Amino acid sequence: MLTLSGVGKRYPTGDRALTDIELTLPKGQVMALIGPSGAGKSTLIRCVNRLVEPTQGSIRLEDIELTKLSGQKLRHARRSMGMIFQEYALVDRLTVMENVLSGQLGYVGFWRSFLRRYPQEAVVEAFRLLERVGLPHALDKRADALSGGQRQRVGIARALLQSPKLLLVDEPTASLDPKTSRQIMRLIRELCAERDLAAIINIHDVALAKQFADRIVGLRAGEIVFDGQPSELTSEILTTIYGEEDWDTTPEPMEEDEEEQPAVVRSTSHEVMPALATGGAR
Repeated sequence: MLTLSGVGKRYPTGDRALTDIELTLPKGQVMALIGPSGAGKSTLIRCVNRLVEPTQGSIRLEDIELTKLSGQKLRHARRSMGMIFQEYALVDRLTVMENVLSGQLGYVGFWRSFLRRYPQEAVVEAFRLLERVGLPHALDKRADALSGGQRQRVGIARALLQSPKLLLVDEPTASLDPKTSRQIMRLIRELCAERDLAAIINIHDVALAKQFADRIVGLRAGEIVFDGQPSELTSEILTTIYGEEDWDTTPEPMEEDEEEQPAVVRSTSHEVMPALATGGAR
């Protein structure tokens, strides 16, 4: 579904961030990118959706050559790629529902989004997604009133409201505690399975990558040094990726625990839906 051929990125300073990246990601596969800081993980993800411009190579999403697009065609192509950010990228003064609905910006345009004039079907889907990610009770809360894990769930719902074919996930657990990190990774994994979505997840936590990814790609100094299944990630390979360390003492992932789900408050959704769908006052 996604194919990178000979992708490279060199900055104007002369520093090379990526060198001859060759990757093919099939539909429905969850791939984790691991590697030390500065290895090129975030750059690779951002080259796919052209937030960073590659300096060479080809990036194809299905039958579309992404590196040749510009203007409106690029904006349309980005609808197919949902981005989930490390720092959440929410608008703090907006509510949870308004932040989720901003995932429709690529479809409704800036002014309709600014005026809160969203299609009824988009509002209905936003409610459904908020329930799926465990936040139906929080739709009227401002984003700055949420915990880190809740903010990341809002970001996930917003990305899914685009109806993407591909998720690009940049360090989704970097600011979260261990339990919440596992819950967020489990949620991403389940949503990809439910929607047959492919995903590229840039992640520092090797144990989480091994637990939740179908495939792991290791980067070092902008080059792929490992590409295989989690079970193939040996201590020797970790040394190749990160450098010398006593990898045999790395703790194994904890056993699965049940995620606590907040109570559902349904009355709020019926009150808010008409205003959001028609652009009426809140």
